[in-house]
Amino acid sequence: MPKTIRELANELKVSKQTIQYHYQRLPSKNRQKDSQGTNMISPTAERIIRDKVAKPLVANNQQTGSKESNELIATLRREVTDLKSQRDKQLATKDRQIDHLTKLIDQQQQLQLTTVEENRELKAHIQKISGLLEPSGPFQKRQNNASEEDVYKNKSNKSWWHFW
Repeated sequence: MPKTIRELANELKVSKQTIQYHYQRLPSKNRQKDSQGTNMISPTAERIIRDKVAKPLVANNQQTGSKESNELIATLRREVTDLKSQRDKQLATKDRQIDHLTKLIDQQQQLQLTTVEENRELKAHIQKISGLLEPSGPFQKRQNNASEEDVYKNKSNKSWWHFW
């Protein structure tokens, strides 16, 4: 069924002038007019016009598509570069933290070794001093017994005194 220029333009989503331009360039055998003198497009003419109009649209879409894909690729490359930069910064930060923690652990181990050595020296010193202070033999036993008796007497005296 023949269509008007406006109907075909709406269908192809192009301007009426575009369809009019291609219609004027058709051979006269493919151009028709209805009884009122309106230009009508036969199915054969429609196919010819569609081919001429559709090819530039496809080419434009491909160009637009390739431009968009190029822009997308460029954007993705920038994002990848940014992510690599962020990753490198994070790794550098982690490396500094690991170095710092390693130093702290080393200092803590050195401090612990120093403390253990000082404890050994103090124990040895205490043993040396206690060896000098301890009296040896029967005199020590008599002294210990005497001090125990004094404590007992003091307790019993105090206890006895409390009754009165």
